[in-house]
Amino acid sequence: MSGVLCGVGLGPGDPELMTLRAHRLISRAQVVAYPSLAGGESFARSIAAGVIPAGVREIVMDVPMTTDRAPAQAAYDKGAEEIAGALAAGYDVVCLCEGDPFFYGSFMYVFARLSERFEVEVVPGVTSITTCAARAGMPLAARNERLTVLPGPLPEAELRARIEGAESVAIMKVGRHLEKIRGVIGDLGLTERAVYIERASLPEEVVCPLDEAPGTAPYFSMILLTKGADPWL
Repeated sequence: MSGVLCGVGLGPGDPELMTLRAHRLISRAQVVAYPSLAGGESFARSIAAGVIPAGVREIVMDVPMTTDRAPAQAAYDKGAEEIAGALAAGYDVVCLCEGDPFFYGSFMYVFARLSERFEVEVVPGVTSITTCAARAGMPLAARNERLTVLPGPLPEAELRARIEGAESVAIMKVGRHLEKIRGVIGDLGLTERAVYIERASLPEEVVCPLDEAPGTAPYFSMILLTKGADPWL
């Protein structure tokens, strides 16, 4: 009988934000798989490091961070086949994913390759959006208000149009796009409504008004903004 593939959301970085289910599955794992930056460490593994059993088999998916999708797809192809081999041999595999597996999560690429061949369980995780809102003390939506989630790499014109038509906005994957995003928000007169957050829940976390944000931003950074009066009052 084949093993079960478990895609486990780990939350934004603080190990205490892992769910009880995630903790239990990882602590009993036979095989653990996770992505890492090519030649570097795995953020997902670092979150779960204190829970991973000694001697467990580890499958590393070495994913290049490039704008060209082909190298990353090849890395997930290779990793998925190694995971498939373990599953076919009867081992359960826990695949670690920072954040939530199906919300910009790396696990969705493994899921797409293996879900038709093996039994899969997906364990949701605390998202970066809800974590950033909590750390900034900034409720994002109430009653019938809409929340718009935008990726930072969007072209400037599209970013502007989508922010203009939104009520409450979360801009993810800020990174090297910070100045473009900051410029768009400034041109729309919304700078005072925006908050910058990086590495939410980690010791090096930064939370500040957008106009006090640093000149450069890491990949794990976000901008939150709301346009109207505080809707929760």
